[in-house]
Amino acid sequence: LGGSGVTNTGSSVINNGNVGSAPTSTVTGFPPGVVSNGILYTAADPATTQAHLDLITAYTAAQTAPAGVSGPADLGGATLNPGVYTYASTAPWTAGTLTLDGLGDPNAEWIFQIGSGLTTPAGAIVALIGGASANNVFWQVGSSATLGASNIFAGNILAQTSITLGGGT
Repeated sequence: LGGSGVTNTGSSVINNGNVGSAPTSTVTGFPPGVVSNGILYTAADPATTQAHLDLITAYTAAQTAPAGVSGPADLGGATLNPGVYTYASTAPWTAGTLTLDGLGDPNAEWIFQIGSGLTTPAGAIVALIGGASANNVFWQVGSSATLGASNIFAGNILAQTSITLGGGT
């Protein structure tokens, strides 16, 4: 859910999730983007209004989660155990795979507190191992999130402003 818009610029596939924007209901690029096993909300309605209220609650909870540790210097190539990872401004990701290891705990949770922006490079991957679940990964982004082409991304993006998808899953 974007606060002022969701833009898809490639052949993105959203699996098991919904896509929408509220209070500004601007959603573009579907098709060629596809929402599989979810709902594409292209206009304001009671569901997007409630989703926006839920987004504010989730965003605030992620933003105010007890301080964790500074995130790695580059998310690409890192393997992270459950926890809270904090970036004052942007979360650097130059290339490669970010691996999230649930350590055998199906309830393991990751919160990424990102002060301003998240931009992933083309081909970036979020790999889930050790029982990790995409439902328990939260990307709290202070401004906008931009996912590069051919990404395989996992988690819930809670963007203050907007989300741009460059293609991928």
